[in-house]
Amino acid sequence: QVQLVESGGGLVQPGGSLRLSCAASGRTFSDFRMAWFRQAPGKEREFVATISANTYRTYYANSVKGRFTISRDNAKNTVYLQMDSLNPNDTAVYYCAATFSSTTALTSTAAYIYWGQGPPVTVSS
Repeated sequence: QVQLVESGGGLVQPGGSLRLSCAASGRTFSDFRMAWFRQAPGKEREFVATISANTYRTYYANSVKGRFTISRDNAKNTVYLQMDSLNPNDTAVYYCAATFSSTTALTSTAAYIYWGQGPPVTVSS
């Protein structure tokens, strides 16, 4: 099994920045594709960004492209989400997720088998 522990959520003003971290344990981190999803109140969980297991290839939702950056440090078993130019529409609970590198449905919630606890991010004045 894999445990994902997130940190970095909180309150930020519009236009500000925030960095989320997700530390993994239990399995070899480099074996897994990692991703971030988010869920706003009353909405379905949506894809944000993903990064591949070894080659560090990234893919982003159109809503965050150019503002968010996903990265990973396999030596630290940690994946990050750097969020810049935040706006109120980014307010949501953010979930770190992991799946096997063979997964092809990169943006699908159902494709990911391990999940973090989902700390909230609130963007407000």
